[in-house]
Amino acid sequence: MRLIAAFIVAILTGITICAAGADAAPTYNKDIAPILYSNCATCHRPGEVAPFSLLTYQDTAKRARLIADLTGAHVMPPWKAEPGYGDFKDARRLTDAQIALIAKWASSGAPEGDPAAKPTPPTFTGGWQLGQPDRVVTAAAKFAVPADGPDQFRCFVIPLNLDHDVYVAATEFRPDNRRTVHHALVFTDPLGQARKLSADSPDGSYPCFGGPGFFPAGLGGGWAPGSVPVKPTPGYALTLRKGTDLVIQIHYHPDGKPEQDQSSLGLFFTDPPTKGRALMILGTRDIDIAPGDSHYVIKKSMQLPGDAALLRITPHAHYLCKDMKVTAYLPDGTDKPLIWIRDWDFNWQGAYSYTTPVPLPKGTRIEMQYTYDNSESNPRNPAHPPVRVTYGEQTTNEMGLVFLSFALPTPADAIEFQRALLRPQ
Repeated sequence: MRLIAAFIVAILTGITICAAGADAAPTYNKDIAPILYSNCATCHRPGEVAPFSLLTYQDTAKRARLIADLTGAHVMPPWKAEPGYGDFKDARRLTDAQIALIAKWASSGAPEGDPAAKPTPPTFTGGWQLGQPDRVVTAAAKFAVPADGPDQFRCFVIPLNLDHDVYVAATEFRPDNRRTVHHALVFTDPLGQARKLSADSPDGSYPCFGGPGFFPAGLGGGWAPGSVPVKPTPGYALTLRKGTDLVIQIHYHPDGKPEQDQSSLGLFFTDPPTKGRALMILGTRDIDIAPGDSHYVIKKSMQLPGDAALLRITPHAHYLCKDMKVTAYLPDGTDKPLIWIRDWDFNWQGAYSYTTPVPLPKGTRIEMQYTYDNSESNPRNPAHPPVRVTYGEQTTNEMGLVFLSFALPTPADAIEFQRALLRPQ
């Protein structure tokens, strides 16, 4: 009997141990650090734009509940494109299993676990990530960012003084003060339009919320927290014609104390392009949102004048927009979703590059549909009580745009494609 009893106890003990092991709480070193290192550390590390680092157990454990709440609400990591509506490179999106693991870890008291199970923290390239640029351009003077108040949007005119055409394989924006630089966009201006806008400015800059204040010849790059510069692609290059200026639009976010910034842009030159790129800007100025209207919808479409492959898409609006959809309607009657952002946040806008260029035949109609909420219940509405909002460049105005970058077989094809887009449809 004693042997039988001992045998039963051993079996039950084994079952208990197995059950406990199966239900063991996840630990930082084994389960959580790999998630954070892969998805969060690019921003949440010393010297970056995020307000705290997540490279150590001590820094992470004291914020375990906050991390669980923000990841559970899909606020962090900041990735707005919905899955299934375009396949994009470098998607910052956690799986449901990863989110559940973080929640379980936080609710279990955020245990550290076995130090031997901790992966090696990631390392990051210092200086220029693409190597030393062929030319570095910098804003003419430091820009003073106030300690508080509204965000600042400033365009810096960079005269290149080119006496011949040059070809840019890649650009890399390098923020000088990551505590206050929120994001940046680079525009090309071959006509000197921005110089006129900055004529009375001692530092060669001017305020420019929403856009550069003129119709640019193209987009020459950009930067947002956590972004990685796009490596050169053989055959492609941005042509900068003789006399072209660059205009760098920088979004500054006050951080509670006076700051200064003098950011730079690296240019990487190459041979003349053998393949073409073209920019399509789809949008409307017909925006007039009554106060209290919680479901104001705009639609706009354009037809492609030739075969092309969509490389990148960049939606844009201001604070009232809440839902964005861009869809391609093909000549054969099928449709192809290009992007859907159902929780637009002006503070987390960006450019989305497709994993594989999206082929679109001639005659494809690209339609944007944006929905705005000008009610009191919209937490991002800057006006309380709500007021009528129309199209414009200022914070209190609205916009509805989408930038689309296309690949064409040759530079000549791109020029003709671009010209055709500008013709009345």
